[in-house]
Amino acid sequence: MLAVIPARLGSKGLARKNILIFAGLPMIAHSIKFAGMCPEIGRCVVSTESEEIAEIARAHGGDVPFLRPAELAADDSPTSPVLQHALHQVEQQEGKTYGSILLLQPTSPARLPPDLTQAITILEADTSAAGVVAVAETTFNPRYVCVQQGTEALKMAFADANSDEHYERRQNVPGVYRITGSLYLWRRDYVHQCGEINLDRDRHRLLLIPKERVIDIDDLFDFRVAELAVTSGICALPWLSTEQGAAKA
Repeated sequence: MLAVIPARLGSKGLARKNILIFAGLPMIAHSIKFAGMCPEIGRCVVSTESEEIAEIARAHGGDVPFLRPAELAADDSPTSPVLQHALHQVEQQEGKTYGSILLLQPTSPARLPPDLTQAITILEADTSAAGVVAVAETTFNPRYVCVQQGTEALKMAFADANSDEHYERRQNVPGVYRITGSLYLWRRDYVHQCGEINLDRDRHRLLLIPKERVIDIDDLFDFRVAELAVTSGICALPWLSTEQGAAKA
């Protein structure tokens, strides 16, 4: 398995978020430490266009064997070509083919090694699935509480005009899940050949993780709330205790 940590320098929501100090470590270091705790990962590489990020990643044990082309590091750069570029670079360098590819977004660091083990089990059990995506229960159900402005008054945002369904109790509404961003696992050939990763068109399975481990940082508010969850122990990251133990020694 090849793991890829994509980390460009630019960010509109929170400047330099991939290398901001989060719970005592640069943000990107959390994903590097996670990968180091997973024996299933054959190699983990950081994909970045930035020499600064590359230097910080290497200082925390990261493998940065190439720099990503600038055209793959724009605000609107899709994920697929970034993964395809990393896959091509590593396989060409090593002269071998990987069986699967794992995407680890630096800004969603609350993943645990057992999550990956479970994702692998799910993917191996469904030969028709292209990949596995980490999800969690939402804090509210948008089918029940989200509204929008109608012509004259509010209307339910997710109402189906072709359905007679009307939910009077929250408990009766079909459940929905949010993508956490923490873990995406795909078969290697899917990433290589798909052209564009499409979670709706192509068959994907869900990996359900606890909602207290949902961290997806886009802005300063997300960052502060997530850091509080980690430093208070609500969301425990095992490599932090290892780091702290090494520092005391």
